[in-house]
Amino acid sequence: MLDANQLADAFDRNVQIIKRQCDGLTHEDSLLQTPFNINSLNWIIGHITDNRDNVLRLLGVEPAFGDEGARYRRNSEPVKGEGEGILKLDRLLTILETGQAGISTALRNATPDMLNREVEAMGRKQSIGQWLFFLYFHDTYHTGQTDLLRQVAGKNDKII
Repeated sequence: MLDANQLADAFDRNVQIIKRQCDGLTHEDSLLQTPFNINSLNWIIGHITDNRDNVLRLLGVEPAFGDEGARYRRNSEPVKGEGEGILKLDRLLTILETGQAGISTALRNATPDMLNREVEAMGRKQSIGQWLFFLYFHDTYHTGQTDLLRQVAGKNDKII
């Protein structure tokens, strides 16, 4: 199992991948839709950022996105263009980095007792460490989607 420092590094690696996948893309590129049932890059990054607020809450840290991320919550409508609550790509990336700083600091200061404490979420009781690992899995799943969405924006390259 990953220790807290390794988990902090893993979350950070995803941020670095996301930033590289967004390099050279415009906000308009982030709004492009595929013809398939997958959301836009804008929604994916917003959703990852919103999900990371759950990580911060578990670690006892103030969320980075807060109400600003309401448009990107689980089961929200796809982002298909400009609209209420849609944030610019650069703003999403800034909030993502801010949240990562909080995650990194909190994980590096986490004690084994804190990580082993059981909490209930989504109708299940697990340790904070187990929830953090699940949220990291979720983060990684969506980080992987950014590769396809970069290609949708016309970048015929390979980032990772």
